[in-house]
Amino acid sequence: MTPVSILLNLLWILIGGAWMAFGWLIAAVIMAVTIIGLPWARAAFNIAVYTLLPFGSKAVNRYDVTGMSDIGTGPLGVIGNIIWLVLAGWWLALGHLLTALVLAITIIGIPFAWAHLKLAGIALWPIGKVIVPA
Repeated sequence: MTPVSILLNLLWILIGGAWMAFGWLIAAVIMAVTIIGLPWARAAFNIAVYTLLPFGSKAVNRYDVTGMSDIGTGPLGVIGNIIWLVLAGWWLALGHLLTALVLAITIIGIPFAWAHLKLAGIALWPIGKVIVPA
């Protein structure tokens, strides 16, 4: 990670990133406890880490990285994303949107608001995504 990414990640944690990462962690634990939700739990854990330290990384479609279709990037991934959207995705997306609105009020908060908006999109459709260095 570059020094700028480290600084941005530290500021991010202080002004809203930690509580949203905690939200992702809670969603992952709830999904893991249900046993049926284990496929969603793994994605939620990965995105919880990404939500905690988003600068210097990006979320991309797994197909774009591997060049191969798998269960998460095919039709079952779409079904899994729809189930996720109903169960937890919209709550997490709403949290990111509200945090983005608060941060966008200040000029300094605009880059962090933009990061929350990107995370809101991921919150709605996380299955089939992978986190890679930017």
